[in-house]
Amino acid sequence: MSPAGIVARLAALPDLAGIPEAELRWLAHHGQFVVHEAGTVIAPKGQPIEWLWVILSGYIAARVDRGAGPQLVMGWRPGEVTGMLPFSRMTGPPGDVYSEDITEAVMVHADLFPEMIHRCPMFTAHTVHLMLDRARRFNTSDLQDEKMISLGKLSAGLAHELNNPASAIVRCAKLLAASLSGAEAASKALGAAGLTDETLGVIDRVRRQSLAATEQAPSPMQLADREEALTGWLERRGLDDAYAATLADMGVTTAALDTLVADIPEVVLDPALRWLTSSFGTLSLARDIERAGTRVHELVGAVKRFTYMDDRAGVDLVDVEGGLRDTLRVLASKVKAKGASVTLDCEPDLPRVRANGGELNQVWMNLLDNAMDAISESGAVEVTGRRERDRIVVRVIDDGAGIPADLLSRIFDPFFTTKPPGQGTGLGLDITRWLVRRHRGELTVRSQPGRTEFRVSLPAPDEEA
Repeated sequence: MSPAGIVARLAALPDLAGIPEAELRWLAHHGQFVVHEAGTVIAPKGQPIEWLWVILSGYIAARVDRGAGPQLVMGWRPGEVTGMLPFSRMTGPPGDVYSEDITEAVMVHADLFPEMIHRCPMFTAHTVHLMLDRARRFNTSDLQDEKMISLGKLSAGLAHELNNPASAIVRCAKLLAASLSGAEAASKALGAAGLTDETLGVIDRVRRQSLAATEQAPSPMQLADREEALTGWLERRGLDDAYAATLADMGVTTAALDTLVADIPEVVLDPALRWLTSSFGTLSLARDIERAGTRVHELVGAVKRFTYMDDRAGVDLVDVEGGLRDTLRVLASKVKAKGASVTLDCEPDLPRVRANGGELNQVWMNLLDNAMDAISESGAVEVTGRRERDRIVVRVIDDGAGIPADLLSRIFDPFFTTKPPGQGTGLGLDITRWLVRRHRGELTVRSQPGRTEFRVSLPAPDEEA
């Protein structure tokens, strides 16, 4: 196509309506007219981009694979300008860029940018606005993707953590129904014995004393010794030794049974023991259900605090230690699966920071999740929170293999990851640093074999509201 024809095509594009004709002529004379067939990869992922593209017709798309197959992150239609732009620090695309339709474009090489900036000031200003808009769109897309990845981790961890107490509730509820029937039968048998109020009071006193003793749980060895002694005591009196395990669990000792025998007729000893064990078994199941329900309640509360779902979006004074604790609760299943040792040490009365709580918790989630990935089985992660002059400093330290020196300078690059394909997007640390900077903070890293430390420094408010 002749330069005159290219000028006419450029002038007909609505997006370039304000560009002087002299600048369009410069583009036409110094650029190259190209046609790309549909499906042509015009800029492979990771390869340097050296050309600016003004699209005349067709459609160019950029797709990035973040673990779930290539996904569209940005597209350009006729009249739009893309590729390498003046003043841009981009070195290469995060994913393949290709033509989805037959695409015509005018390409200008980056070597000509100094002259283009001088000869085409209006067009250059136009590309600067496009560059800023492109950066915002990429950041928004990256942040949304990272949020969805964090949501996936949160959901997986929550499902695993909720499964155990939920299963316990179902199991204990079923056992409780049978236990209530047994307790009812034991109560009828005890009532049929025609005991006086005084005798019933003796039996109930043993029950209450035993329940009080269960508040201090014995060691497994102590429990085994107690059960063995109770078994012998029951066998010597011709009673069912099946009572022994439950009586041991409820804190009953042979001394307590000796007292019971001294105060009640021996003929009612069996129904009394039957009532005691059934009563304790029912109460024990109810306590297990309460504990499991409390665990569910705590987990849901931790997630609500972690996501700030009950609070309005925006900046507020945020409890750093509370956010770290909630994040560790969310990651508890991963900690258990790895057999990891995780310690949290925050100084007393650590000042709050002015931040978006949900975004700050995403920072903690990314750093702690990465630390868990970095350590070996039974490894250790240490988290500290301190006030250092006018800053709140959180350190996440792991005892993993460390980050190789030749990779340390690249770990914050978008889409850079050392994890196997499909296990990492390379966005986590880039987004984490962006979120920290958004809160006027700093994120730094130091690493050597056996110790990697990520340090988050945030400004402490002068006064807490």
